[in-house]
Order: sequence, then C-alpha cells, then structure tokens
Amino acid sequence: MARILLIDDDNTLRTMLRLTLTHFGHTVIEARNGREGLELFSQAETDLVITDIVMPEKEGLEVLMALRHRDPPVKIIAISGGGRVSATDYLRIARQMGAAKVLAKPFSNRALIAAIDELLPGSEVLVKPTAGL
Repeated sequence: MARILLIDDDNTLRTMLRLTLTHFGHTVIEARNGREGLELFSQAETDLVITDIVMPEKEGLEVLMALRHRDPPVKIIAISGGGRVSATDYLRIARQMGAAKVLAKPFSNRALIAAIDELLPGSEVLVKPTAGL
C-alpha cells in the first residue's frame, strides 16, 4: 500500500479522507497547511501527495512548485473547492504546474481512490468498499 501525505487545512475533510484512505490500506501522514506539509515531505518517504489549493501559511500552488523542485517525479493530486477564483481555475493552474490529477470539492471517495489507483498501479486493495465509499 501507499504512503500518502495529505495536506488540507479543513480538519473535518482531512479526517474523512484519512479514514477513507486507511480503510483502503494506505498509510496517511497529515499536514494542516502547506508549510507543515513541505516539512513532513522532507522527513518521510512519500508515494503520493494530496494537497488542497487554498490554505493558510503556504497555498497548494506554492506546495506544487516546491515539490516539483525537490522531487520532480512525485505524484500529486490537487483538490480545491475554490476561493478567490473558481475551483476549476485553481485546478487548471495546478494541472499546468504538474499535478497528475485534480479533483474539485466535493468529490466522491470512489473518485479519489480511482485517481490513486491510476497514479500508483499495484496500490489497489482487494477490499469491497462499504456503502457510501
């Protein structure tokens, strides 16, 4: 299974995503903002990064730039519900900056797991998802 760095300032969403990812067998490292996420990325081996775009201290686009500089092949999923501009605009920019996948909030657990499985072949779990996942 994969080691996933999850960066999002929304505690509720971050907890929900962690529960979903661990249900599917992944190990999750959590960060509350981009600055913390980059510190944790430097400390722990990571297969995949999932980052929100609009966050305090260091936004997701800054995180994308830093990760591309530090570790160009790292796989990144950018997520956004928008902010000063629409989620679509943020995610288009994230894609141009190197995010392998983008998901607009709200997204389903199935969409997230499908994106991870596509980016990390062999990470699929032979567990049937429970209702609602």
